[in-house]
Amino acid sequence: MEPRLQRRVQRYGWDLAAADYESLWRTQLAPAQTEVMACAGLAPGEQVVDVACGTGTNAIEVACSVRPQGNVVGVDLSARMVEIARARAQQEHCTNARFERMDAEQLDLPDDSFDAALCVLGLMYVPHPERALSEMRRVLHSNGRIVLAVWGERAQCGWAELFPIVDAEVASEVCPLFFRLGQANALAELCVAAGFKVTRQSRITTALSYHDDDEACDAAFIGGPVALAWSRLDICARRRVRARYLESITPWRQGRCVRIPAQFVVVAASLSS
Repeated sequence: MEPRLQRRVQRYGWDLAAADYESLWRTQLAPAQTEVMACAGLAPGEQVVDVACGTGTNAIEVACSVRPQGNVVGVDLSARMVEIARARAQQEHCTNARFERMDAEQLDLPDDSFDAALCVLGLMYVPHPERALSEMRRVLHSNGRIVLAVWGERAQCGWAELFPIVDAEVASEVCPLFFRLGQANALAELCVAAGFKVTRQSRITTALSYHDDDEACDAAFIGGPVALAWSRLDICARRRVRARYLESITPWRQGRCVRIPAQFVVVAASLSS
């Protein structure tokens, strides 16, 4: 997919998904976010940028960790995600977090201004993740650090058939190379190529738990990375896609509930020698 088109697909797709994202994904992504925060080791007074911040869940937790003098800037390509993050921060009286719409490959932030950069499950959507890492390095202090999380191996993510099922109904791939960074040491090697020294790497095996088929489908199609494609399908195509996806996750059905296997990769790296 041409990079400009990929950015548009992601921007407007996540705009559509934003309203349902918290209810459908917050609990599911918690293991990755917990590991990222543990690896980050944030201290009061630190300055942090949260790239691909979504609705602000991780950034607001960061803000609590670095207050009172520390601050966090959350950036996301989706304007609607940023709006929700701002509203959440205001509702929770989180005054040391601000949120801006920004492309991860072109951060409108000054050089040498942050102690840490975090990115929880965002790099898979970036056309050129190496550029995003270069930008994170640029805005970090000389002894700064990053912590990144991506989805793991395709074979370890039971919902992976979602993409080819949707791709069969649209003109182009909705998330090309989505699982590339979850393969072997791909994410760690990307960090090294960007000039970082990897300090920690882990794989987290978990399960995405849903009360029933409707909730599993809502997470996949309404609140997930294929939201834009789903919004453009007619009723017949939606029925086909839904039926095929439910068939693909049949092995993980437990009565009415569904527990779909999943895996995350988390890498921490530093610029210090």
